[in-house]
Amino acid sequence: MMDIVLATLCLTAGMLIVYHHAGYPILLRWYAKRHPKKPVSESQRAYKANAQDCTLPTVTILVPAYNEEAWIAEKIRNLASLDYPKNKLKVVVACDGCTDKTVENAQMVIQEAICSDIYVEIHDHKTNRGKVATVNDEMRHIDSDITAMSDVSALISLDALLIAGEHFKNPEVGVVNATYQLCPTGNQGEDVYWKYQTAVKECEASFGSSLGSHGAFYLFRTTLFTPLPSNTINDDFILPMQIVKQGYTAEYETRMVALELEETNTKADFKRRLRISAGNMQQAIELFSLFSPKFKGIAFAFFSGKGLRLLTPYLMIVSLVCSFFLRDYFLFNFLFWAQIAVYTLGIVGYLLPKKLSIKPISLISYLVVGHYANFVGGIRYLIGLENTPWTRVNR
Repeated sequence: MMDIVLATLCLTAGMLIVYHHAGYPILLRWYAKRHPKKPVSESQRAYKANAQDCTLPTVTILVPAYNEEAWIAEKIRNLASLDYPKNKLKVVVACDGCTDKTVENAQMVIQEAICSDIYVEIHDHKTNRGKVATVNDEMRHIDSDITAMSDVSALISLDALLIAGEHFKNPEVGVVNATYQLCPTGNQGEDVYWKYQTAVKECEASFGSSLGSHGAFYLFRTTLFTPLPSNTINDDFILPMQIVKQGYTAEYETRMVALELEETNTKADFKRRLRISAGNMQQAIELFSLFSPKFKGIAFAFFSGKGLRLLTPYLMIVSLVCSFFLRDYFLFNFLFWAQIAVYTLGIVGYLLPKKLSIKPISLISYLVVGHYANFVGGIRYLIGLENTPWTRVNR
């Protein structure tokens, strides 16, 4: 009887792991092909004022910044180059107690000719309060139709605001997400993973709404913003999903691109993934109502994508332990040693990334280490260890 229970647990855990990593993306792709999203028209403004400008919403781009002296100048130049009516665009750079030259560099670059036509406010907050507190404070003063959030180290495609404006003509759209792209990092596992995530996010929208956003660049209707809890970790997931809970949709637009310039080293990447994983645990608790069947396709995608990602490290432990106790059976003996081999390969690939740079090994390593971070990060959140304000992990 005990063997039957262990076998059931092992096989169920294994099937859920395979479903999350392979079955769900395949199902998404199949469903998206049969329910394609109709693309919005793209304005051909080409930096010239035209009659359609009056129909575009006013936009404020909020750029929270903490010790970003290396990127702030290029960021402001990028925003000044966006193709959008200048009388409908405002940029707010919110410096959260910076201790480097972020403020000075920002004040210098807005004097350049390229920035002369754009309205930029630089708010120099003297105390470092954390990103969430900064966003909540700044949002009290923003009165534009649309608010865009964007990381300092990400460059935005020049027609992004025009495309987003077309999406917001639909009153049911509350959030518009850009496609996140990395500059080549040399980490093949990370590159493959983000391509996989991009494909998943694009298809998830066919179920009713894109899930979450990426802080590199996303936009939302200003009136739909609700203040974030002070302990929020993944604000770029909680904020847009609060809007989805209100009955609005979040669109995913592949023609809007946010290009991440900042590279991460292995140690910094693991710290970042620990914090994101803690945020995954938090968002599952804070947004638990989204698992309700009343949200239909959104609930299905939330469980299959986010819920199972959170559960995967625990499912891996269950599968490994159960197969260990069932080693007298050929199938489970094979499954046990197969798991040992995969996890060992992942760990060795992480410790020796240059010697084992083959794409399959890099991907296995990225996933194994990611699920370890998922496990540790989730535990850290539950016992109250993940509660510090934002820091620059790459410095």
